Amino acid sequence: MRPRLALVPGEPGGIGPELCVRLAQREHACRLTVLADPAHLYAAAQTLNLPLHCKAAGEECALGELAVLPFTAPMPMRPGHLVPANSAQVIAALLRAGQGCMQGEFDGMVTGPAHKAAINAAGIAYVGTTELLAKQAGVPVVMMLATDFLRVALVTTHLPLREVADALTPALFERTLRITRDDLRRRFGLAEPRLAVLGLNPHAGEDGVLGREEIDIMIPVMEKLRAEGFHLQGPLPADTAFLPARLAEYDAILAMYHDQGLPVLKYSGFDSAVNITLGLPYPRVAVDHGTALDLAGTGRASDESLWQAVQLCRRLALQGVTA
Repeated sequence: MRPRLALVPGEPGGIGPELCVRLAQREHACRLTVLADPAHLYAAAQTLNLPLHCKAAGEECALGELAVLPFTAPMPMRPGHLVPANSAQVIAALLRAGQGCMQGEFDGMVTGPAHKAAINAAGIAYVGTTELLAKQAGVPVVMMLATDFLRVALVTTHLPLREVADALTPALFERTLRITRDDLRRRFGLAEPRLAVLGLNPHAGEDGVLGREEIDIMIPVMEKLRAEGFHLQGPLPADTAFLPARLAEYDAILAMYHDQGLPVLKYSGFDSAVNITLGLPYPRVAVDHGTALDLAGTGRASDESLWQAVQLCRRLALQGVTA
């Protein structure tokens, strides 16, 4: 089986179009459809001095070719420059890809980096692609980043640090644990996922001396879920949970906030890391980097994260649990 994957490059002025052109030079065991402006892809190919031929969506492609579902942008692409006027095209492509996944046209979605500031500058309320797709599908989701040997899911994502403790409610904590466990089972084939749960506070609260969130919020929920058969360790101090000797004991780590878990993951495998949205009715995998405006047009951007995202999305689609 060759899964049908939608690929949305993201911000045209960033490295997304160039990564798609580089991806066209590789053989991949899936049928990709790129939702973008063909002019942006051809401009990126010229910058990289690589061959590219854009074909109609659904057509078979050889090396140097991409099947493209056109989303014509009003302004030309300028590498390294943000053009908010093109942001509506990015959002439309993301929503079209999500719709295609839910209707069975595609078996999964891969996304490149969008630029929050450019999209909001265009007058479009946008927090992130994860939140956009969750709203479209009408389901709660969890962000999980992964490398070949480490998975880190997040309870809260893009929040100021001073807001994290208030956001950590029993309901959110329980929902995140359930979604993470369910998707590790149905998408990753783990019959009984082992989850390590990090405490919110230093030393996991030190028995209440350094904070009571572990005692008042986390432990009661974890005891309830353990009684249902969940395999949970913690709450664990975050400063020792990532020791190599301990990582073999977990299938995934649940961090309470963005910068608690992701610096370790990105340090350990930035080029190969990918961003997975758990809870959607289809597989969605994204690159684990930003638009890299400073690299756009230089030819130095690596497509390794995009390559890994495509490979993982293909494997998740092959699990057979798609829209």
